[in-house]
Amino acid sequence: MSGLDYRMKLISWNVNGIRACVQKGFEDYFKSEDADIFCIQESKMQEGQLKLDFPGYYQYWNYAVKKGYSGTAVFTKEEPISVVNGIGMEEHDQEGRVITLEFEKFYFVTVYTPNSQNELARLDYRMKWEDDFRAYLKGLDEKKPVVVTGDMNVAHEEIDIKNPKTNRKNAGFTDEERAKMTELLSAGFIDTFRYFYPDQKDIYSWWSYRFSARAKNAGWRIDYFLASDRLKDALVDAKIHTEIMGSDHCPVELDLDLTKI
Repeated sequence: MSGLDYRMKLISWNVNGIRACVQKGFEDYFKSEDADIFCIQESKMQEGQLKLDFPGYYQYWNYAVKKGYSGTAVFTKEEPISVVNGIGMEEHDQEGRVITLEFEKFYFVTVYTPNSQNELARLDYRMKWEDDFRAYLKGLDEKKPVVVTGDMNVAHEEIDIKNPKTNRKNAGFTDEERAKMTELLSAGFIDTFRYFYPDQKDIYSWWSYRFSARAKNAGWRIDYFLASDRLKDALVDAKIHTEIMGSDHCPVELDLDLTKI
């Protein structure tokens, strides 16, 4: 085995509207990264509104029923054994939030977790979603290891957010949402970035468009790669590409050693 034949590069990016992101260099970035799997969240489009031509990749899209809202997509060099949109629950599967690809050695899941919204209007729904999505992942994990990635809309610990004290009751940093992430990790998953960089401060994946937040690096780490505990030996590195513009989020990356799965 020569070079990086065994290395698998995975990238996830909330593009906050793929049509807008394409105008800001998305295709060039996609091609330069040459990832084995590249997924996006918040595509904000319907089928037929955009054609992305990436030779050598299979494309899978999950669109929200509501136009211009939510949505996910996965681009993969290797053809999956199977592809499933949603988690098999109608109340959760109207917004195009989940795509699952099954490969020989693992499941790959991309997710755009519902936002609890202003004044926590959707927090109760979010709690139900969290429990059902966790159960879905655990069901997959019983069959083969899982890599789950995307915008999970929560900064888990105080180290994951610039201003924890002033944001404590805001969507994405409520005690309830943070507890659900703890519960998911406790169910057998690794936060891969924290696995490699447990004490790394001031690294975020999302910045508000307001108040020059990105220039001030007043951000939140809400985009994740989680992996089943038994994939620990296969983890090579996790990265957050804060230098990449084009969205209010930046891409995140996980590198795997396929020989260790």
